[in-house]
Amino acid sequence: MKNVENIPQVKLGIIAVSRDCFVISLSEKRRKAIVESFNASYAPDFGQLTEIKTTVENEKDMLKAVEEAKNAGCNALCVFLGNFGPETPETQIAALFDGPVMYAAAAEEHGNDLINGRGDAYCGMLNCSYNLGLRHLKAVIPEYPVGTAADVAKMIADFVPVARALLGLQSLKIITFGPRPQDFFACNAPIKALYDIGVEIQENSELDLLVSYRAHKDDKRIPEVVKDMEAELGTGGNNFPDLLPRMAQFELTLLDWAEANKGSRKYVVFADKCWPAFPKEFGFEPCYVNSRLASRGIPVACEVDIYGALSEYIGTCVTGEPVTLLDINNSVPADMYEAEIKGKFPYAYKLTDTFMGFHCGNTPFCRLAPVSKPGVKFQLIQHRLLEPKDSKPDFTRGTLEGDIAAGKITFFRLQSGADTQLHAYIAQGEVLPVATRSFGGIGVFAIPEMGRFYRHVLISKRYPHHGAVLFGHAGKALYTVFSYLGVQDIAYNKPAGQLYCDENPFAD
Repeated sequence: MKNVENIPQVKLGIIAVSRDCFVISLSEKRRKAIVESFNASYAPDFGQLTEIKTTVENEKDMLKAVEEAKNAGCNALCVFLGNFGPETPETQIAALFDGPVMYAAAAEEHGNDLINGRGDAYCGMLNCSYNLGLRHLKAVIPEYPVGTAADVAKMIADFVPVARALLGLQSLKIITFGPRPQDFFACNAPIKALYDIGVEIQENSELDLLVSYRAHKDDKRIPEVVKDMEAELGTGGNNFPDLLPRMAQFELTLLDWAEANKGSRKYVVFADKCWPAFPKEFGFEPCYVNSRLASRGIPVACEVDIYGALSEYIGTCVTGEPVTLLDINNSVPADMYEAEIKGKFPYAYKLTDTFMGFHCGNTPFCRLAPVSKPGVKFQLIQHRLLEPKDSKPDFTRGTLEGDIAAGKITFFRLQSGADTQLHAYIAQGEVLPVATRSFGGIGVFAIPEMGRFYRHVLISKRYPHHGAVLFGHAGKALYTVFSYLGVQDIAYNKPAGQLYCDENPFAD
C-alpha cells in the first residue's frame, strides 16, 4: 500500500551568534566545524545540517538569519553560542522562528589559546537562559549544553526526535468516534489540555463512522488492500480470508476520513470506540486494521482513549517507527516467573518487576514475534459477551494476536487530570523472550522496580490502564518533549533506595 506521511521530516539549520566585543570569526569557525561533524556522522539518519551564513551580532542580523533559515526550508534550529553571544537577538530567534529551537554553546578548545581564542560561551549560556525566561520563550537546552564540535553535533542529533515530535504536535488533529465505553471512565479526560499544547480535536459519533463505512461498499480499491493484507499475514496468519474485504473497506474508510477532515492540520490520529456495538454493526473487530494504520504512522487508540492516541503519536514521532497501546494488564504467575525469568537475565528482575501488557490485537504485525505465529484471530472476551454460547466466532473476528517481540521498550503516557493539567510518566524496560501462553497481542514486560512504580505512580497519580509502548529506550527524548510542553509532573520508575513522596519508609 502507498505509504502515508503522517510524521514531519525535520530539516535542521544552525545559526551562530557572536557578541560584538568578541572575535566574530571564532563563532564562524566553530559553527563550520559543527556542520562538518554533524554531516559526517549523522546526515545519513537525519539529513544535512544547513549552515546559516549570517552570524548574529544584533537585531538586524537576527532578522536576516531567521529569514535565511526559512528560505532554506529549515523547520528546526540550533542557535549556537560560538562565543559569549548577544542575549537579546539570540533569544529573539526563538520568538520569530516558527519551529523548535535548541541552544548550545562552545567549549574552549586549547589551553594555549585562551586570549583571542577564548569565547566565554559557558558564561553566555547563563545570560541566554535568563533572557529566554524573561521573554517566556520555550527552547530546548541540553543537559550539559557546552561542548566541542563533535559534542554539539551529538546534541543536535539528540534534538531531532524531540523536534519531530514538537513539529508533529503543532499540526496534529485527533479524530474520535463515539463516547468512551461504559465503565471505562479511565479513558475519559478533559480535552482542554490538548488546546493548551496546540493540538486540535474533532469528536464524532459512531454513526458517522458507520455511515461512511457503508458508503465505501464495493470501493474499487478494496481488492488492492486485501492483496496487501494477504502479503502481510502470509499463509499462517490469514485465518479468515472472508473477513479481509470487510476490514479493507474499513481501512479505506478511516484513511479517507482522515484526508477529508484534516482541515488546517497536516497529521491525524484516531481514538475510536471499538466495543460493544462496533463488531456486530460493522461485522468484525477493528483491531487488525488499527494495527495496520499504526504501522504506517497513524495510531488508532482503542476505547476512545484520546490521550492514548496523543501518547502513541508522540512515540511515533520520537522513534519514526510503529508503536502500540497496551493495557497494563495482569501479573506474571509466580510459577512462570520461577521457571522462566528468575536469574535468567542480566538484570535480576524480581517477580514484582514483571507484568503482562495486553490488548485485543492492535499491535503492528512487525512488532510480534514470528515464533508465536501471529495472525488474525477472534476476540475471546467479546465472543463470550456478544455471541451465543459455544458458537463459532463470527463478528468478533478481526484481532491481530501473537506474543510481542522481545527487546527494549519505553512505557509512557501523557495525560490530563481532572484539573486539566498535564502530567506524564516514563519507564524504560524490556519485553522478555518468554512465551505468554495467552491470547491477544501480549508480552511479558520487565521494568526495574515496577512494583513500586505501579503503586506510587500509576495508582497514586491515578493514571488509566492504557500505556503507550515504543520499541527502544527513548526516555531522554520523551522527557525533553514533555518538559518543553510545560509538564510539571514527569514521573519515572525510581531505583531502590529512592522513595516516592507517598511511599511508606517503614514498609517491608
